[in-house]
Amino acid sequence: MSGANKVFLFQGDSITDGNRDRGNDLNHILGHGYAYIIGSRLGNELAELRPVFYNRGVSGDRVSDLYARWNEDAIYLQPDVLSILAGANDIWRTMMGDPGGITDRFERAYRHVLEETREALPHTGLVLCEPFLLKVGATAEKWPEWLKILTHYQEVVRSLAEEFEAVHVPLQAVFEAAALRTDAVYWIWDGVHPTAAGHDLIAGEWLRIVGQSGILQG
Repeated sequence: MSGANKVFLFQGDSITDGNRDRGNDLNHILGHGYAYIIGSRLGNELAELRPVFYNRGVSGDRVSDLYARWNEDAIYLQPDVLSILAGANDIWRTMMGDPGGITDRFERAYRHVLEETREALPHTGLVLCEPFLLKVGATAEKWPEWLKILTHYQEVVRSLAEEFEAVHVPLQAVFEAAALRTDAVYWIWDGVHPTAAGHDLIAGEWLRIVGQSGILQG
């Protein structure tokens, strides 16, 4: 595996990308979202282990796009903990009638990603984060249709997490509960992309669930 340093890898789309720097600027390589918050917290708490954090989220990616770059952006990095958050763009392409959404490859591609990961990195701890949306902005007009696909994808991720013995991080309920505190737009400004406060919600739930799982100590 990774030797002395525990390696954490965050994978996904724009929510994970967080406008990350593609170079070596340590102030910006984790982006400006939940990966940065988690990296900050664990980097402090696990300092004696000198953990290394990578963010390889790419804005606009579907799960099939993750699979296309999986060798260089995941397996090559030999992570001890690999966290995936994806699905928003798979839904978006379908709802917008984009050519890339003509067939639904979400479950098929996600399974390919996990099968290859388990084969190449059998000891890597997997974290599968639930895709989420709120009824605001782009999703509001056809919310029942968005919700139907979203609910299916959430079931897929939950099932895959069980099948591949991954830690499952549910996020939809967290955002729905937060939207009762104040307007949904405060947490997810366009229905898809979280605000700073929304990213803190993701990070908090990730740290709680993953911390309880024991893989941070594995």
